[in-house]
Amino acid sequence: MSGMLYLVPTPIGNLGDLSDRIRETLAEADFIAAEDTRVSLKLLNHLGLKKPLVSYFEHNRAESGPRIVQRLLAGETCALVTDAGTPAISDPGEDLVALCAQAGITVCAIPGPCAVITALAVSGLPTGRFTFEGFLSTNKKSRRSHLEQLRGETRTMVFYEAPHKLCQTLADLADCFGADRRVSLCRELSKLHEEILRMTLGEAIAYYESQPPRGEYVLVLEGAAAPAEPEITVDMGVERVRQLMSEGMRHKDAVKQAAKALGLAKNALYEATLEIATESD
Repeated sequence: MSGMLYLVPTPIGNLGDLSDRIRETLAEADFIAAEDTRVSLKLLNHLGLKKPLVSYFEHNRAESGPRIVQRLLAGETCALVTDAGTPAISDPGEDLVALCAQAGITVCAIPGPCAVITALAVSGLPTGRFTFEGFLSTNKKSRRSHLEQLRGETRTMVFYEAPHKLCQTLADLADCFGADRRVSLCRELSKLHEEILRMTLGEAIAYYESQPPRGEYVLVLEGAAAPAEPEITVDMGVERVRQLMSEGMRHKDAVKQAAKALGLAKNALYEATLEIATESD
């Protein structure tokens, strides 16, 4: 019988965020697949656990992934962890999950720390609909293409960014979306020096002209204003009635259908189209 892959989130800064279920899952796993075994060893030492560790990260996933799957098919249980946060979110763990899905191996995600959701929740921007865009490419052409695709995006957008790239990213965002677009800069989430800055892109650019960015950032960017719905007028209703009647519909039925479709008052539309009804008689 196949084993199971557990996706185990690890603290993004505060060890107090380790839940009992996270501890239990790590304790019960046969082995742990880690982004950086040195970082994960420190976490295990903190928990007083000794577990076999295997390396699984961006540059060895093509080789390491199938080996992990073979162990799972043999009945072992694996806990996949990253250095911080939830595995498989902007992370090569998504490939391992896909391999497990193809092989019919059960995957269980343990809820826990996730920088995307944490930043979105405190951003002060709309959270009902959002899109997670991860890290922007360092390639100028790819980055420009990515941002152009988002130019009309109305959902709140979430990005990751490193401190040494932040200023350039803010400039690129302002160039694409305008300096007046609101952004929340969430720095060092859950850590001692956590900071949430809510301002416009233009203000953020000016802010970092006098002080260098420090720590890892999650940028939560306001979406574009939704395009205004075209105003529905009685004249539009008249044209709809005229069209329906030209197709053979009776005046009364055409008014009823047009009024319902356009959200117009049926009596007002009826009065406005009496002349059309007379012409058709």
